[in-house]
Amino acid sequence: MVKVRQAVVMVGGKGTRLRPLTENKPKPMLSVADRPCIWYLLRSMARAGIEEVILACGYKPGMMEMLGDGNDLGIRIIYSYEDEPLGTAGAIKNVESKLDDVFVAANGDIFADIDIKKEVEVHLKSGAQVTISLTAVDNPCEFGIARVDDSGRILEFKEKPKPEEAFSNLINAGVYVLNKSILDRVPEGFYDLSKDLIPIMMSEGKHIHSYILDGIWMDVGRPHELLEANLAVADREYRLKSYPDAVECCTRDEFYLGPGASIVNSTAVKTAISKGSSVKDSNLNRVLILNDCRVDGAKIMNSILGDGCIVEKGAEISNAVLADGTVVKAGEKIGGEREV
Repeated sequence: MVKVRQAVVMVGGKGTRLRPLTENKPKPMLSVADRPCIWYLLRSMARAGIEEVILACGYKPGMMEMLGDGNDLGIRIIYSYEDEPLGTAGAIKNVESKLDDVFVAANGDIFADIDIKKEVEVHLKSGAQVTISLTAVDNPCEFGIARVDDSGRILEFKEKPKPEEAFSNLINAGVYVLNKSILDRVPEGFYDLSKDLIPIMMSEGKHIHSYILDGIWMDVGRPHELLEANLAVADREYRLKSYPDAVECCTRDEFYLGPGASIVNSTAVKTAISKGSSVKDSNLNRVLILNDCRVDGAKIMNSILGDGCIVEKGAEISNAVLADGTVVKAGEKIGGEREV
């Protein structure tokens, strides 16, 4: 059987829906339990036997380089740079000369802790030119949807349908196995895999196969989804962990406390507190606190605090996403209608 040892991960997006959190770093580098969001996808690839990952970088590529060479995961990371946006297919075309005949490709702005090895096996067995990972969601209208037959072959594919056009709740999860030969169809410049190439191949009757994901997958496109990704990892990987730096603290449901972080004389429900942050005398409910924040005597719910925020006594925050370095003064109230 062919060994699939290579992957391309497209990380060119600006993450505009996650602002202000993405003003200083690209979305794939936002923290999920003190690891970059993309790290979990890379780990999934390493577990599938992928040896080399090419990162197709666009927005803030210097921040992406903080991932290093991949040695901690047992893979080799190669960085490729785009002078201008190329789209998902264009980004792959840009590194065509480096690619094997069969490889994995993935959108780098998803949170995925999945079994990619099974997807590779399905692809090789099916004889398809493209295999697309699918997952079921409640609202498929923000994604590309697929109709599949009993064998797993994709019969119909539509990008971001209107509600009345949604013939399936199975959406494109953004992890592919591709035959390099399909890149002959991709022109130079901007070109999209799901919006441009896949529909053309479908119209010509080419074999596009599906793989139903096994594992955790989230589209971390909005702040509340970043919070949910942190809570998912807290539940899956840290549920039984004890925290000596949680002193006289009542925690319920999912909870995560990062290295060097502390929480004292507080309550925390569905909360993740990242490395170097401290919380005391506070009440937290559905909160993500990123690195090196200080919270003292506050009430916070349904909110995210960016790196280095300070929240002083008596402050109240709800339904808000605070930019890095925000200072909330004593007694100040911040409330929003944002979905967090």
